[in-house]
Amino acid sequence: KQWYQRRVAITAGGGGLPSGDLLAAIEAEFGSFDQFKAKMSAATIGVQGSGWGWLGVNPESKRLEIATCANQDPLLATTGLTPLLGIDVWEHAYYLQYKNVRPEYVNSIWNIVHWDDVAARYATALS
Repeated sequence: KQWYQRRVAITAGGGGLPSGDLLAAIEAEFGSFDQFKAKMSAATIGVQGSGWGWLGVNPESKRLEIATCANQDPLLATTGLTPLLGIDVWEHAYYLQYKNVRPEYVNSIWNIVHWDDVAARYATALS
């Protein structure tokens, strides 16, 4: 359980807003945190079948990008992006609580994102 939580940066006690360099990069790339959240949510909700929504960093340009991967396809191997935040949209991630209402699950996930973990990954990816 702890491996999974740390891998995707989703934990109880998360939520809120990112800060520092990560927030500045989100605002520079997407206009605002709310615009980022809307784009990331829309992309993730739009995954057909099972898969993942990701925030990643392009190792060459050092810019943030939103991507999706079908099924268990890994972000780095399929897109070249370094993963920072993953939202699991396999039904096992949300069906018991949210049934088949994926948008409600994705919109709720923002309440538990552990932004300190995402920021640490971002700093590592830039170094």
